[in-house]
Amino acid sequence: MRILNLATTALLAFLVSTAANAHAFLDHAEPRVGSTVSAAPKEVVLFFSQNLEPAFSTIEVSDASGARVDHGKAKVSATTMRVGVKQLPPGTYRVRWQVLSTDTHTTEGSFTFQVGP
Repeated sequence: MRILNLATTALLAFLVSTAANAHAFLDHAEPRVGSTVSAAPKEVVLFFSQNLEPAFSTIEVSDASGARVDHGKAKVSATTMRVGVKQLPPGTYRVRWQVLSTDTHTTEGSFTFQVGP
């Protein structure tokens, strides 16, 4: 009975860890999450933990008033997604993203960065 309990516990731990790894999570971004940059970026680049499905992955960059400042459709290559942005004056910008990993799991999130001193 003890061996059965140990085997069951090990199997459940394996299944939970496998399920947790089955999503594309944001690894890092340029500009960095929560950062302040002195020069406005020409694009926002997101790096994920898994390959992305280009047709169902999006980025939106908006200014403090909510107006979009990106150039539209994101470009996706494996684990990287990027979008060009307009010339950004000093201020705070929000990046919203939604991705579908190639294993069909969707994740989404947002973060801000600032341009200026």
